[in-house]
Amino acid sequence: MITPDKTDTPQPSGDRIAKVLARAGVASRRQAEILIVEGRVCVNGKRIDSPALNVTPSDRITVDGKPLRAPEPARLWLYHKPLGLVTTTRDDEGRPTVFDNLPEGLPRVVSVGRLDLNSEGLLLLTNDGTLKRKLELPSTGWLRKYRVRVNGAPTDEMLAPLREGIVVEGENFQPMIVAIDRQQGANAWLTIGIREGRNREIRRALSYVGLSVNRLIRISYGPFQLGTLAKGAVEEVKARVLREQLGEGARETEGDTPKPPRKQKPRPPVARGDRPRKDDPAATRTGRPPARARPTRKP
Repeated sequence: MITPDKTDTPQPSGDRIAKVLARAGVASRRQAEILIVEGRVCVNGKRIDSPALNVTPSDRITVDGKPLRAPEPARLWLYHKPLGLVTTTRDDEGRPTVFDNLPEGLPRVVSVGRLDLNSEGLLLLTNDGTLKRKLELPSTGWLRKYRVRVNGAPTDEMLAPLREGIVVEGENFQPMIVAIDRQQGANAWLTIGIREGRNREIRRALSYVGLSVNRLIRISYGPFQLGTLAKGAVEEVKARVLREQLGEGARETEGDTPKPPRKQKPRPPVARGDRPRKDDPAATRTGRPPARARPTRKP
């Protein structure tokens, strides 16, 4: 029996309607699906009730009777998450969230990965779901670095299993980069680098070797650094930097438009017979031949 090749199956053109709504800043993909099920989205004048639909730029889409805006360019922000905030849009326990405490003026954004309630430091925010998923994949190879304070006096021998990779509760943790920075009384500061992002990975890994974490600060995510960004502050990554680091087709922001190259004035041609010899010490820097000496007149 011949098994049909899946690659020969024609794929529908366009993108899923929920993805298009998210790109336009209407809502997250999950929330967009809810809007569709509630019958608030129309495509080409017809109300739809299922997100299993692909649309193209030629389709006319409305939400609550209002035309859909053009999709926004992919943007990225650095956010210094303080302690005590959960990285979710809604919390069933009523705890304050990251998105409740963002400065005004930001569009609808989603977080790249998470930092738990008791973690702080760099959190990336984006308005683009595709960019979010790309940055979260371990295949990007980006290193995420943390400053970690633990209770105890760790040694290199104690931390060796983390550098080799461990299995915690049936999960494989990839090898980590671990360095002991300094001992400070009953605590020690470590710098740890990971390339995945499992739930509470660093806390669980250090607990595996007998250490308890009492402070955890993310200081970088790939090429993006926390630096001196104040707690609770947000800073947008310039479109130029975004393209250089991610290869994303974000459009130029105002003020980032590259200037056209200056036009250079053509140099006047030099006759072949007047060209100076390379070994002539009297030739000037401009490349002009030296002035000829005038003959002396006989008295």
